[in-house]
Amino acid sequence: MFIDEEAKGASSIAISGHVRPDGDCVGSCLGMALYLKKLLPDAVIDVFLGDFSETLSRNMLGVELIHSDFKPTVSQYDLFVCLDCEKERLGEAEPIFNAAKKTINIDHHISNHGSAMVNDVVPTASSASEVAYDTMDPEKVDAAIAQDLYIGMVTDTGLFHFSNTSRHSMEIAGRLIDFGFDFPKIVQEVWFQNNYVQQQILGRALLESVLMLQGKLIFSVVTLKELQFYKASSKDCEGIVSELADTEGVEAALFLLEMRPGTWKVSLRSNGKVNVASIAESFGGGGHVRASGCTTDGRYRDIVSRIAGLVEEQLEGAHA
Repeated sequence: MFIDEEAKGASSIAISGHVRPDGDCVGSCLGMALYLKKLLPDAVIDVFLGDFSETLSRNMLGVELIHSDFKPTVSQYDLFVCLDCEKERLGEAEPIFNAAKKTINIDHHISNHGSAMVNDVVPTASSASEVAYDTMDPEKVDAAIAQDLYIGMVTDTGLFHFSNTSRHSMEIAGRLIDFGFDFPKIVQEVWFQNNYVQQQILGRALLESVLMLQGKLIFSVVTLKELQFYKASSKDCEGIVSELADTEGVEAALFLLEMRPGTWKVSLRSNGKVNVASIAESFGGGGHVRASGCTTDGRYRDIVSRIAGLVEEQLEGAHA
């Protein structure tokens, strides 16, 4: 898909991604917004995203285009571009998507079967930011667009060490850093740097973690009460599941975060032998083979028990 052709003639464009946006969601949305603003300078370009981390906000360009109140500036957009998710995960932006004259879905999640009039879903891509770049004319990409897309790729590939990283990913990243932005500083701030509250929450999650299935599965839980005690938010818990997955001997990691009483955000990671996408899908979620998630209700012990059973089935099947 070539976004220049698909956006031709649009005088109003809405752009959005999934609820609780992460680096790839924000990077792909803002990178696309800046590209379309450059392509169509007279068009209305509105981005609809919920709150995200202060670190991302400091390093992303184009944040002034975001309408976090989800109030459209026109009654009907000529074009809606949905990035890094299917339309069902747009949250408050879904009605805007449904009302648009034309819709485009750009994503890389294997669980997304395309939910727009025009779909560009590439499960083999490292990130939505990579897919977004491939829809653009490289000659029209500038330093600001490159910085946003690079942050998106960095965060979704774990600094290019996750298995979703390909030669094509590295080639794109090389083209992006050629624009000269301070990528070492950005990586330090976005990936490595935590504030004190985030360090406390991470420390507690690691200290209270539990090994199951002869050390093949590790899980940890942070309750709403614990979040309130540390004066933390869900954004302060990003990355915990990846830290759990780095435990020696572990094949799968599970992190549960209580969003509301009895409602849990479930994050899953695999080190290769477990397809966590299929597990997340059984709870109504989705994602990638090695990184997936969902939101579900119930007692966390029951959720952990059910997921442990599914992980065990896969591990036993691998040895059969």
